[in-house]
Amino acid sequence: MKQFLKSTFLTFFVALYISFTPNDNILIGNGQQPQITIDNLGTIRIIYGNEDKIYCATSIDNGLSFRDIQMIGSVKDMHLGMSRGPQAASSKNYTLVSAIDKKGSIHTFQLNHKSRKWTKETFANDLAGSAPEGLMSIAADQADNFYAVWLDNREDKNNKIYYAKTNDSGISWTKNKMVYESQDKTVCECCKPSIAVSQTKVLIMFRNWLNGSRDLYLLQSDNKGTTFNNPVKLGYGTWKLNGCPMDGGGLTVNEKGIISTVWQREGRIFYSKPNEVENQIGTGRNCSINDTKNPIIAWQDGKLLKLKDLNKGEIVAVGEGSFIKAIRTKDNKIFCTWEKEAKIIFKTL
Repeated sequence: MKQFLKSTFLTFFVALYISFTPNDNILIGNGQQPQITIDNLGTIRIIYGNEDKIYCATSIDNGLSFRDIQMIGSVKDMHLGMSRGPQAASSKNYTLVSAIDKKGSIHTFQLNHKSRKWTKETFANDLAGSAPEGLMSIAADQADNFYAVWLDNREDKNNKIYYAKTNDSGISWTKNKMVYESQDKTVCECCKPSIAVSQTKVLIMFRNWLNGSRDLYLLQSDNKGTTFNNPVKLGYGTWKLNGCPMDGGGLTVNEKGIISTVWQREGRIFYSKPNEVENQIGTGRNCSINDTKNPIIAWQDGKLLKLKDLNKGEIVAVGEGSFIKAIRTKDNKIFCTWEKEAKIIFKTL
């Protein structure tokens, strides 16, 4: 293990080689809330937290082995658990990671793919302490621009949907913009919003709270996030609920602008597109969707973790645990990672 000081934080390189045969469940290490990114070259990065530290496990062979586990940095009193934890996105030349401390400040870290070095950057929110719920998402385009959405309670302590972007790979962020405020004072307080980007389109999905219902809504921008259209409710059903489901769903958009969403209502998992009837694909919670060309849906049904390739009919059970994420690798396999008993697990199908 090599240890050195970078800027104001430590980065650890672990000379660790993890390999497996397909269909094995393999342990990465102690941690929670894994996120996956894949860049243009097919490099897979698993980002996760462990107490106040953030780690990145990297594979350059389609997830067959992980030779590097780096400590990206640390955030004192970092939010971790229940969809709260480090978020990650990769562009052509950079990977950006965000993490929120319990006071509500959004820390960001940048990886230069060429130098393979992490640096700590500025805060994404321009008002310290405005994001105490710890719920956010980030996305990237192929021009090295990054986009962020989060729950923000500035001014009146009610949660609203806030947005910002960076045109310099995370070194600085635009002035924060409120893109939605509920007429009933607050959006759903403990459901993570999602963000997805394709060319000039920026999409934001969030769980609203209107007239006693906790339904999913979509905001759309066609000018790289300069302005957003009025929110559109997803699905035709509604969920009257006096409480928070703690489940924000997932969102993706492909290069043709086709939007796909997945979310939970009353313990049922739905796949939907804007202005179309929702389709139930299973039961459970903590669902996500990835891969813009051939979407893969992952979710938790009790202790079981399940996957569905939308191009195929069957549902596959992959293991036990929670907060599963999945992507399609460059060699057209499905790679997934999840959390089990505060440990990070991965598997290829």
